[in-house]
This record gives sequence, structure tokens and C-alpha cells, in this order.
Amino acid sequence: MGLFDFFTSKKKEDIDKEKEDLEKGLEKTKQGFFDKLKRAIAGKTKVDNEVLDNLEETLITSDVGVDTTTKIIERIEARVARDKYMGTDELNRILREEIASMLEENNSSDLNGFNIPQTENEPYVILVVGVNGAGKTTTIGKLANLFQRNGKKVYLGAADTFRAAAVEQLVVWGERVGCPVIKQKMGADPASVAYDTLSSAKANNADVCIIDTAGRLHNKVNLMNELTKIKNVLRKISPNAPHEVLLVLDGSTGQNAFEQARQFTKATEVTALAITKLDGTAKGGVVLGISDQFKIPVKYIGVGEGIDHLQIFNKKTFVDSLFND
Repeated sequence: MGLFDFFTSKKKEDIDKEKEDLEKGLEKTKQGFFDKLKRAIAGKTKVDNEVLDNLEETLITSDVGVDTTTKIIERIEARVARDKYMGTDELNRILREEIASMLEENNSSDLNGFNIPQTENEPYVILVVGVNGAGKTTTIGKLANLFQRNGKKVYLGAADTFRAAAVEQLVVWGERVGCPVIKQKMGADPASVAYDTLSSAKANNADVCIIDTAGRLHNKVNLMNELTKIKNVLRKISPNAPHEVLLVLDGSTGQNAFEQARQFTKATEVTALAITKLDGTAKGGVVLGISDQFKIPVKYIGVGEGIDHLQIFNKKTFVDSLFND
């Protein structure tokens, strides 16, 4: 089907618009981080142990995470030791280079470089997981819009049958972007909804099938069993389904997003991440930490409330936007 070939053919005006949206979306994170950084190096002319200690505190309080912060500090310490003298005016450049280098070393490539298997005569199935309130259903709607906008036929499955609002919200998104939503009555078996969704999508030659799931974490065993059951019924129709398990995390929750990532990766095999609500928080550093620590590709980031504010994550563009004046 050549499903993802459209990601490599963006127009210049679209790229410029996305860059502008990204910089606006990261404004609070950028301002908060560099205000802290300025205080960390105030009155200093060179990078010494005190500056590094202050920088470490700045990164941790920006929700980069302890492990990733330690890794960044060690890299900068190595450069200071090698270069013997490093002025604080160079710190921004060095920090930018080391963060970019660290992200490049992760086993997560940007989407344009993904080796996504092409599906033959069946939809590409995305199973979406995440806690309630993380922006899961909204992300599904925006993701459907992204595919629809690029000429792909999309079916949505409302398998979060335990929350009426989730089903209703998905139906509204389906109407908004112009794609069918398969649903059943409240309390129905989520696996049954998933089965109906993929069956309908395949019968109608859809390109993409996106299935919402219940956002519960209070009982990990039940969650694991439910997701396993959904996968099993999907494979009765398509042996390779789901092709992707996308975990949606709320970036504004900072360290809670790390914990959610830990819990969901224990409950099921997560293959990709979407980090939402970055425009409303100064905690955008969580993207760096989660990308580094979990070695799961961050594929999408939410940088605004608009329907087109779900962006394909690009590490270089993200770091450039974070550090550009």
C-alpha cells in the first residue's frame, strides 16, 4: 500500500508551519529551562564543579529525569576534562550538542527513517493505550486527521467501552475528520469491538485501523489480560496485527509520565510513544528523558489544541527548537 510514503513529501510551507507550531509549543519549557540555566551560571566564567552541580539540578527540575541527567552531566564532565577550560558562554552549545548526540544514539529513529513493514491487502493496525486524561482519544482523532489529510482511508474502533465519554468523544472525532467509528453498547467486550473494527476496515479496503482501549492502570493484571485478548482476536483476521502499540503520555505530568511508561511497558509490548500537551507545560524535558530511558521511539508530540497540532517527532528539529533564540 505504500502507507507511509507521504511522510517524506512535505511541502515547504507545511514544514515552516510545523516548525513555528513546535517553537510556540515549547515556549514554556524553553523559558523555564533557560531561566534556571542562567541562574545556574550567574557570576561564573568557566564550567566548574559548582556549575555542573547547578546544571544537574536544572535538568532534574526540568523533568529530564535523574538517569538521563546523569548521562548528560557525565558527557559534559568528559568534555571539560578533555578541553581543560570551558567558558560558561559555551555551555549552551555544548549542552545542545550532547543532548542531540545522546538522542541520536538511542535505538529510536525519526519516523522518516522508520523501517515500517508494508501491509499486503490489510489495514495497518494501531492499538492505542494510555491512562484516562492523557489525551489518548484526542490523539487518535488527530492521528486519523493526519492520515486522512494524506489520502488514507481510516477506521476507528471505540474499544474503551467502560467510559461513555470516551466512545462519544471518538464518535465526534470520527465525524470531524470524516472516518467511520465502530462501536458497541457500553460495557461490551473490548476485544469484540476490536474484532468488528478490523473486520469492517478490511472489508472496506481501509488503509489504517486505529483502536482505542480502556485507560486503566489500577490493576495491571487485568489490563495485561485485556490487551492480550484484543491482540489475539485481531490476529484471527490479520496475523501480524496490531502492527503498532502506541502509548499516549501526558507530558504535563512530568515524572508521572515516566511511571506510566514503566507500568504500560510491563503490561504490554509498547512499540511507539506519543507525548501530548507540551504546549501547556514547562516540563517538555520529559521528552528527552523518556526517549532516552525507554528506548521506544517517540513518534508523535502534541504541541497545541488544534486538529493539526499533533506532529511527527523529529529529534533534531526538537532540540533545535528548544535551543534556538
